[in-house]
Amino acid sequence: MKHGSKVGIVCCSNGQKAEYGERIKELEKTLREIGLCPVFSDYIFEKDNVFSGTAQERAKALMGFYRDEQIKAIFDISGGDLANGILPYLDYSVIADSEKVFWGYSDLTTVINAIYAKTGKASVLYQVRNLIYGYRERQKADFQSTVMEGKEDLFRIGLRFVSQEEMHGVVVGGNIRCFLKLAGTEYMPDLRGKILLLESYHGTVAQMETCLCQLEQLGAFEKVSGILLGTFTQMEAEKCTPDMETLVRRLVPKDLPVAVTRDIGHGTDAKGIVIGREL
Repeated sequence: MKHGSKVGIVCCSNGQKAEYGERIKELEKTLREIGLCPVFSDYIFEKDNVFSGTAQERAKALMGFYRDEQIKAIFDISGGDLANGILPYLDYSVIADSEKVFWGYSDLTTVINAIYAKTGKASVLYQVRNLIYGYRERQKADFQSTVMEGKEDLFRIGLRFVSQEEMHGVVVGGNIRCFLKLAGTEYMPDLRGKILLLESYHGTVAQMETCLCQLEQLGAFEKVSGILLGTFTQMEAEKCTPDMETLVRRLVPKDLPVAVTRDIGHGTDAKGIVIGREL
């Protein structure tokens, strides 16, 4: 993007708490320092419990940025539980015709994968608020070089194979719990030949096992070309056993490639990954 480009800021999931106002101001300042001009939706902060607006209002705000020719990209700064409520109210024909990229993480897994399923367009699994947290200098450098200079620094991830030695395919998935909200809907991507990315913030062994069982029962592991495991914050913090790698290897075919990366997940050091692009 060019210096001075306008970017839309939305909250399609839970609204931001009022006490986070200073953080949002810091994010705005940081984006301006990078050379972007953030334009905020009217539905950023909580107004009614966790809602910043109705699903229709949040969807309308997002579509407003897609239709605004001055807006060059859209960053969602939320997370939580509410994002899939907007899916029926999005105009996928407008999104399909747009060159704008949508950025978000966690619960925005639902929106990102719906966009790919309905339009074939890629989005970025990344939380732009990482620019103001503990790894801000590295995040800012990687983000600026990627967004402003067209490099790939933010998307360069390290990984380790635990099964097989290579995998190829378009990446889908993200937060495992949120991705499964799409099961049985028109917004679920076709998994055939895809690399399935899985990561999570909350959840220990029982919750992750049940999510993996649902994926197995959907036939996911027979369709995908590989599985890429990001970080599983609560499981790792509590040193759960069996760990996620073990749970996955128990359920997937032995010849299915599986790799793990420390660079994708909910940590404030996390990098981004493009959902809907070949890896």
